[in-house]
Amino acid sequence: MEGLFEAAANVGFPMVVSIYLLTRIEGKMENLTVSINKLSSALEKVS
Repeated sequence: MEGLFEAAANVGFPMVVSIYLLTRIEGKMENLTVSINKLSSALEKVS
């Protein structure tokens, strides 16, 4: 039983950290995508 708890702690913690980081990065990636699209539109207008 102790081995089960140890395995859950070893696997669960990295999963929680990964999910947390992915959700934080997702918003920033969306903002970056919008900015790239705006830049692309601006460059098309200049050309």
